[in-house]
Amino acid sequence: MPWSGDLTEPQMLAWRRFLRAHALVTRALESDLLAEQRLPLASYDVLVQLVEAPERRLRMSELAERVLLSRSGLTRLVDRLEREGLVRREACDSDARGLFTVLTDAGVERLRAASPVHLRGVAEHAVGRLDDDEARTLADLLALMIDDPVVPAQGDQRADQQPSLTRGG
Repeated sequence: MPWSGDLTEPQMLAWRRFLRAHALVTRALESDLLAEQRLPLASYDVLVQLVEAPERRLRMSELAERVLLSRSGLTRLVDRLEREGLVRREACDSDARGLFTVLTDAGVERLRAASPVHLRGVAEHAVGRLDDDEARTLADLLALMIDDPVVPAQGDQRADQQPSLTRGG
């Protein structure tokens, strides 16, 4: 839909509710993870991205894109996770300047311990408030907003395609 220069009232309402829902849910998830696991949400996200990656490793640039952090922000976060023994860096054989971030066994265990807290929070603060039809509708609408090329067919829950350790994101 081409933009006319103005947002309609329903569009503005949807935008404001989207922003508020995102802020409230992410704050609640962060609070839960910090209180029960002393793990920031951004750290949890990095561990999830790595556990789902082939060989549990990603190039720093790809990891930054997946967690929506600047490269400098990701570098500081990975530095901290490396000091905690949750990840390690490896040189890229095909690119002397490239670095991989690799999830360690300790990182997998840390993620395994934090996942129940996170998934409970996702249910309590977000999608657990929706029935399956509402959740599918929301997923389809959000896919339109982000131009997601992989829009599951109505009824395709895709849960069986996600690692059980991180099911629910």
